[in-house]
Amino acid sequence: MFTQYFSLKFNPFIKELDEKNVFVSNDSKELLSRLEHMKRTRGFFLLTAESGFGKTTLLRKFAASLNPGLFQVCYCALSSLTVMDFYRSLILRMGEVPAYKKIMMFEQLQRLISDSYYDKKITPVFILDESQSLSGGVLEDLRMIFNFKMDAENPFITIIAGHHTVRRKLQLSVNQALRQRITGNYHMTGITRDEIGAYITSRLSIAGAPDINIFTEAALEAIFISSGGALRVINNLATASLTCAFTRNQSIIDEEIVYQADKDIEI
Repeated sequence: MFTQYFSLKFNPFIKELDEKNVFVSNDSKELLSRLEHMKRTRGFFLLTAESGFGKTTLLRKFAASLNPGLFQVCYCALSSLTVMDFYRSLILRMGEVPAYKKIMMFEQLQRLISDSYYDKKITPVFILDESQSLSGGVLEDLRMIFNFKMDAENPFITIIAGHHTVRRKLQLSVNQALRQRITGNYHMTGITRDEIGAYITSRLSIAGAPDINIFTEAALEAIFISSGGALRVINNLATASLTCAFTRNQSIIDEEIVYQADKDIEI
């Protein structure tokens, strides 16, 4: 196994990395800064990214940074939920058993949010991930659920996160009212060419690599070109490159190994 060959404690490029060890790129810094601003202003925030750009990882990092005495995080990875399922999901995450009828769940959810914010002084933070799959019905109800005091206050933070196609949904005239309520937004662009070396060496360092200069500059260039800055692709390609180098009994990864690794994982 390449971990032993390179004297690593574990595979440096696994996704199960502790939030405190997440590499903070310029892209990440900008997103986290905007989310920090949302802690003060509250309301709706739209986060979009292409697949594999580390969106969910940064949402995890943001959630982990919140004081549990001041914020209650309700994370929901959405797929093709019905409106009723959507209500049930949010109510369950706020710690109650959902009512039977939709109107009762609507009132139940608004009460839970109000009690949390106004009575307990805890701001509910709803993270709706993979929101590109949300139906028109859920988007419409999303606007109504989070309408408090005749839309005069925002006793919540709701992060609508997903693939960039969710923006096209929100641009439809039927979703204009929800779109107008979004007070912050960001589209992730990924790791830059100047950052990829620091990213890979930081991962190797966390895994205890005695030599963090395993990848040559030409190899880093090849990884960036192939990945386009997408962290998931970088991680997969770096892992495949380490495996390829191990099988070839090479201690340094050059562009030739990266090209071969790219072919190995190509589908």
